[in-house]
This record gives sequence, C-alpha cells and structure tokens, in this order.
Amino acid sequence: MASLIKKPNSRFWWACFRDAQGRQRRRSTGVTNEHKAREIARQYEQTAKHKVQPVKFRQTLIDLYREIHGIELPSTTVEQFVADWLKAKRTETKPSSWESYRNVANKFVAFLGDEAQQDISLLTKIHITGFRNSLVEKVSPATVNLGLRVIKMLFKAARRDGFIQDDPSEFVNVVKREKTLGRRAFTLQELRAILSVADPEWTSLVKFGYYTAQRLSDLALLTWENVDLEQNEIRFVAGKTGKTMLLPIAEALRQYLLALPGSDDPKAPLHPRAYQVLQRSRGKISRLSSDFGDLLAVAGLRIHRYIQYRSSRGSGHGRGGRRTHSGTSFHSLRHTAVSFLKNANIPEAVAMEFAGHSSKQMSAHYTHTGRAALQEAADALPEI
Repeated sequence: MASLIKKPNSRFWWACFRDAQGRQRRRSTGVTNEHKAREIARQYEQTAKHKVQPVKFRQTLIDLYREIHGIELPSTTVEQFVADWLKAKRTETKPSSWESYRNVANKFVAFLGDEAQQDISLLTKIHITGFRNSLVEKVSPATVNLGLRVIKMLFKAARRDGFIQDDPSEFVNVVKREKTLGRRAFTLQELRAILSVADPEWTSLVKFGYYTAQRLSDLALLTWENVDLEQNEIRFVAGKTGKTMLLPIAEALRQYLLALPGSDDPKAPLHPRAYQVLQRSRGKISRLSSDFGDLLAVAGLRIHRYIQYRSSRGSGHGRGGRRTHSGTSFHSLRHTAVSFLKNANIPEAVAMEFAGHSSKQMSAHYTHTGRAALQEAADALPEI
C-alpha cells in the first residue's frame, strides 16, 4: 500500500509505492497537504500497477490541481503543442532552421497518428524511441540524430512550460553513426573535369567556391553590391555564422569577374538561377546541392541520383531509402581551398580565417589576420 514520507530537502510529501514488478518507487506528490498527497500516492501506485489508465490518472491530477490551486493544470494535445512551439520558433530562428524543425515535428505528429490528439503528458519514452527507429531505415544516422535533437528541444520546452513533469525524450539515445568516407577535397584534375561540363552559372559558382572557400548558400545570394573590384574585395555576412566576411579577390577570380557582363543594378544577383532557387525554397540548399551532385555525376565523379534510385528500387527501399555518397559535394570546394592553402605553407590561422571558420577550438589559436596575409592566401590557390 502506498505511503508518504518527508525528505529534508523538500517541502512536499513524497509517495512510496511499488510497481507491477514489485520494485519500490518514490516520487514527489508536488503538494504539502497530507490528505491530497495520499490520494496522489494512491493514484501513482494504481497507475504503476497498470490498474488505472493513463488518461484517467491525468484527469485525477487535473481535478486535484484545480482543487488545491484554484486554477487549471496546464494541458494541451501533442498536435497543438507542436503547432504552438513551431509558431514561437519561427520568430526565434533562421528560416532554414525553422524549416528543419517543422519537417521533423510534422513527421513526429504523423508517426503518432491518433495519439497526437491526446495530452502531451501521456507520451512515453516508447513513443520517442519508436519515432527514432522509424527514421533509421529512411535516412542517415546523422539525420536521425538531428531529428532526435529537435524532438528533445520540443519536450524540453513542454517541461519548461509545465505541460509535462518528466521528459520522455531525456534518456532516448542517439543512434551510432556509421563510418563513412566523409567529405574530401577535389584534385585539380577533378576541378577541371567539373568545369569542362558545367554551364556558365555553375562554372561561376565553382570558381567562387574554390577561390573564396565559402558555402554554396552564401555564394548563391551574392549580388554585384557584394563585389568591390576597385578595393579588390568581396564583403557579405555568412548565413551560418553571422560573421561579416571581407575577402580579398584572388587574381584568377578577378580576371574572371572582369570578363563578365556587369549590371546597372547593384542588387542584381551574380548567379540569378541559384538565387531564385534559394529564395523559393526559403533558404534551403537541398535543391542546389542535388543539382551540383548531378553535375558531379556528369563529370564522372559520382553515381547519378537517378541510377542510384533505380538501384534502391531493386532493394525494396525506393525513394524513401537511404542513399550512399561519394564523399564529394559543393562543400568539398571548401576543403579543397583550405588543403591547397596549407600545402602552400599558409599559416593555419590565416587559412581558417580565409574560410570563415567558426570553430571555438580553432578560434583559440587565431591571431589577428591582416589584409595582406589574406591576399597572400587567395593568390596561393592554384589556377583552375
């Protein structure tokens, strides 16, 4: 039979009871009134022994909370909380991050089905683990763990706001990441193979990616206003880090820019098609990344995604199946530039500053990097 105890460091009564396996449990009742505490302790025990349905137990707590405090216990369905959480996050995060949150949260609600209409406090670790496992066969371990991180953020907020007492996601572990090829640098021969099959816009993006070591999302949003040929520099704010980048232009890139037809509109994008794709997708880079992957396939550096899809159909996974990667992507241009700079004996701090590295570990090794050092780094890159 459930009993009550007092703990020296708590003003509340604690319930002592046994679960269905006979194990001793202790849990705070959250009240100081002994009579109410005994009722809560009894409900704890009944629920632990599977004699009370969670919904009925929740209703009992709601009634007790109203009777003790004179107000309603915070309550919401999973679906409603997700909608409210996403609404709040939309004003707190970048559009691309919010899209990631929305994608994961909607998948979670879809996974729960009818259970998304019940109170969020009724969800358990089993629900979270089940959702995590449902992703394992569809996406990479890194994507699974990213999704789990979003769900943990959601339930942390639910606990903070008083909708749940215990966080069911707290002890759900990430999945083990497989050993992969990882991103690698391109060789000069591979870069020239890419340029040989690239259309004018991708030729420009590849040159910018190589000679500036910047991310595809930032390069796609560049306008003529960001380029100052008189000062020989490119200035923009990096989308990922928020850092203002002021990059000297490598001589080979400068000659390429001088040969381009200019624009009377300083706000005109340097890469119109990529700019429009990014605007339509609200900052999501996946479409452009896929298109670059197709370019790599044409250059003979990756299996075409259509062929990979046809292969996955034969395995029974189809479009929802996980895909393998060659270790090359647009981000490889960033690795390529940094690798060439290091091979040219450019100091590591200068190379990292040139690439806009944001690692706290690397920042500890940074010294003040002058314009001359960055220009030297830019000019050290072999011409492609």
